Amino acid sequence: MLTKVNSVANYGLKAVDVDVEVNVAERGFPGFGIVGLSSKSAEEAKERIKTALINSDVEFPTAKITVNLAPADLPKDGSGYDLPIAVGILASIGEINLPKEKSYFYGELSLDGSLRHTKGIFLLAVLAKEQGVKSIFVPRLCANEACVIEGIKVFPVDNLRSLIRHLKGDKPIEPLAFINTDDVLGDIHPDFDFSEVLGQEMAKRALEIAAAGGHNIFLMGPPGSGKTMLSRAIPGILPDLTERESLEVTKIFSITGNIPAGGSLVRHRPFRSPHHTTSMVGLIGGGSIPHPGEVSMAHRGVLFLDEFPEFGRNSLEALRQPLEDGNVTISRSAGSISFPAQFMLVAAANPCPCGFLGDLKKECKCNVHQILNYQKKLSGPIMDRIDLHLNVPAVDVNKLMLDSNKSQGETSATVKIRVRKAREIQRSRFDKISGVHCNADMKNSHLKDFAKLSTEANLFLKQAVNKFSLSARTYFRLIKVARTIADLAEAEVISDKHVAEALQYRVRSE
Repeated sequence: MLTKVNSVANYGLKAVDVDVEVNVAERGFPGFGIVGLSSKSAEEAKERIKTALINSDVEFPTAKITVNLAPADLPKDGSGYDLPIAVGILASIGEINLPKEKSYFYGELSLDGSLRHTKGIFLLAVLAKEQGVKSIFVPRLCANEACVIEGIKVFPVDNLRSLIRHLKGDKPIEPLAFINTDDVLGDIHPDFDFSEVLGQEMAKRALEIAAAGGHNIFLMGPPGSGKTMLSRAIPGILPDLTERESLEVTKIFSITGNIPAGGSLVRHRPFRSPHHTTSMVGLIGGGSIPHPGEVSMAHRGVLFLDEFPEFGRNSLEALRQPLEDGNVTISRSAGSISFPAQFMLVAAANPCPCGFLGDLKKECKCNVHQILNYQKKLSGPIMDRIDLHLNVPAVDVNKLMLDSNKSQGETSATVKIRVRKAREIQRSRFDKISGVHCNADMKNSHLKDFAKLSTEANLFLKQAVNKFSLSARTYFRLIKVARTIADLAEAEVISDKHVAEALQYRVRSE
């Protein structure tokens, strides 16, 4: 008997319809085969399904079972086809009746018949909404991902036994209630608070500007100066994701399996900190069936690259496209897939291999050749794409002394209020422009309308370009940073003071 079950394939950040055709034939030698360009994980479904059905008190048919995943020219990866194949077999042998209306089935089976956490459920729910499919059957552990999409019934399946009883009409599974996006916002707990960072007031100001405008920032200083601590305090001052941004980030986290069991919508900006030994594929994305890399996992959030020069040269050069375009396009023989990658890059480095070049208290032990080789690892085009460059000197011992009577400085919560106000100004400004959420996202063509300079600021900027021989890219990035500084001051027009502050974070590396 032939049975068709509706399921999906995840390709890039989109789910597409897949028909799972299951034919159980009494004639022919008993066997179990899967066709339709399936991956090894989908091929291994045969053993999982057979054992899961037996352990769910279902007599596995001694017949020739053929499964076709259509369309056959679309790559099928992952273990989510376990459930639709098992449902197809159960329907073919008359054990259950399929729903009368079109429904999606997707999920990985354990050998005992229970369903495991499966990635890509959020994409499945988005497709169901687009296609007008009213019901989906998914593992309970990841069902909350789908509950934030309104208008569909999400049936959380614990195991095959409960699904069989539901489809027989013996004991229905209650669909989960819709989860309002405002109900999933929780408190964020960053590694460090700004008040815990002693001294480094200029660095804190630079990070506030970077967070307010979504700008890339480069921190250079000796070991122990607080570069890593400052960087890990950034999540505490970043504004929460808007609903549109949250949907973008949730798609990426869902397809990579980074939404924990019971989780739903991602509402806090990602903070990714890969080790410097990360491969180019791990950083940028790729694979035979392309998957997102760290730059996409950091979309709408922060990508922190500590020990920046220690990353592979090819990996660093591959950052050029996402830093400029805000996306990554990966081409394979099967086609091209684009992943979003609009992130705030925070890079930290020492000035030399030993770390003490230019330090007033410790002598640098590196020779000229070692210093040049170390600094050459960071190419001009990469550094040119970073908006703010900051030297982070060692902290004076007097500032490190703990004094209960001395103020510890502003908290992250206080700084976050200013950052949020600046972002709200930008959100209102770019409300009708697609793909632009903050000042760093602006194209050069937008500056004429949204970054108006005063006469004094124009003259000051022209003099700076001539004096420091700034590149055209640096010129435009300076204006974007100055626009953010003006937003923090709630100023409509960019003044020469705003340009001057932006310039001091730039000419250090020119």
